[in-house]
Amino acid sequence: MTTNYVDEDVQAFVTKINQLSQPLNPKLGTVFQKTFLNTLETTISDDEQGYAFILTGDIPAMWQRDSTAQVRPYLALAHEEPKIAHLITRVVQRQFFNMTIDPYANAFNETANNHGHQSDQTEMGPWIWERKFEIDSLCYPVQLAYLLYKNTGATAQFDDNFVTGIKKLLTTFEVEQHHATSLYQFIRTQDHPEDSLPQGGKGRPVGDTGMIWSGFRPSDDACEYGYLVPANMFAVVILGYLQTIFSSILDDPNIVSRAKRLQETVKAGIETYGYTTNANGEKVYAYEVDGLGQAILMDDGNVPSLLSAPYLGYCDLLDVNYQRTRQTLLSPENPYYYSGKLAAGQGSPHTPKNYIWPIAIAMEGLTTNSREQQLAALQTLIKTTGETDLMHESFDVNDDHHFTREWFSWANMMYCELLLTTLGLKIER
Repeated sequence: MTTNYVDEDVQAFVTKINQLSQPLNPKLGTVFQKTFLNTLETTISDDEQGYAFILTGDIPAMWQRDSTAQVRPYLALAHEEPKIAHLITRVVQRQFFNMTIDPYANAFNETANNHGHQSDQTEMGPWIWERKFEIDSLCYPVQLAYLLYKNTGATAQFDDNFVTGIKKLLTTFEVEQHHATSLYQFIRTQDHPEDSLPQGGKGRPVGDTGMIWSGFRPSDDACEYGYLVPANMFAVVILGYLQTIFSSILDDPNIVSRAKRLQETVKAGIETYGYTTNANGEKVYAYEVDGLGQAILMDDGNVPSLLSAPYLGYCDLLDVNYQRTRQTLLSPENPYYYSGKLAAGQGSPHTPKNYIWPIAIAMEGLTTNSREQQLAALQTLIKTTGETDLMHESFDVNDDHHFTREWFSWANMMYCELLLTTLGLKIER
C-alpha cells in the first residue's frame, strides 16, 4: 500500500515554483503541481526492511532505472528538507538491496512474492519481476547515491548493501566485457517472445572492445548489437563517481582501482569502436555496435540515450562529436525521429510509429544552454498531455489524445526537472 509523502513543506515548494512560473506561462505551474506531487502521492511504499519501494506507475514493480529518475528532481528540495533527503536515502537503500539480490535484474517485487515474468528462461527468483540485463540498471542507483551526497551531504546510503552491491556491479561489468564467457541468457516464451535474445538467449556474437555488453536497452527492448554506446557512456560516468566515493567517503583502494581500470577501458572502447558516419560522411556516435564492424545510426527516447550524453556527464555540451551527433539524431536521418502537427522529437521502436516521448522532449531542453529552446520544450510538453496535465510514455505527433501509458512517473519527473532547470534550480552533479 502506497504512502502519501506530500506535506506542507512540499506544498510550499510547489507554490514557490508555481509563482516563479507565472510570468512564463501559468500552465507550467499547473502541470508542475500535478506531476511533481504524483510520485509522492501514488508510487511510494515502506517495505518490510524500512526502505522506500517505488512503483514505476501502472506496473506493480520497481525498476532500478525509473526509481532514480522518479525522485531525482526532489534533490532540488532535499538540501533544505531533511525528510525528503531521508526518503531518497531509503530509495537508494532499497535499490542496493535489490542489486545484492541480482545485479542482472532490472525490476523487482516489493516482497518475495514470485510476481512478474517468472516463466522467462533465465535465473529468476521470487524477488525479481524481470531479469533483463541493462547496464543502466546498475548505473542509475550509483548516480542517485552520489547526487544525494553531492546535493545534501548525506552518507547513510553508503551502507553494507551499497558496498556489496558495488562489488557485484564491478564483477558484472568485468564479466560482460567478455560476454562470450558469461553465463547470462534470456528467453521469453510468453507475452512477448520477441523480447528473447537470439542465439539461444545469448545474443548475437560480439568482439571484445573494452565496452560492456548489454542485453537490453533502457526501453527494455533487446539490443540488436551487444554494445549499447549511451549505456557505456553512463558507465564511464558512474565509475568516476565510485572512485570518489571509495577514496573520500569510504576507504577501499581495491574498488577504486577496479573502477578506474574499467572506466579507462570502457571509455577507450567507446572512442575506438563507438562511432559510425551519417549521410554526409561525418563521424557521429553510433547507438549500438558489435565490435565486428556493424553499427546502428539511431537514438531512442529513453535515457541513457546519445542525446543525453552531456546530461549524464559523459561529455561537454559543446563537444564537437556530440553536437554533430545531436544534429543528426534530431533529423529524419534518425529513423525514430518524428514530426507532425503538434510536435517533433524522438520516439522509440518500443512504441508506435509517429509517437514521440515526453522524456526525449525534456532531454532536448536539458541538453541546451538556450533558454529559448528550454521554454519551447516546456511549451510542447504542457500542450501535449491529452488534457490530463500529466506526462505519458509517448503520444501521437498529430493527436495527443492518443498516447501510451496514462500513469508514467518517470516522464512526469523529467518535465519537472526541465522546469526546475529553466528556473535556475539545477541539481548539482
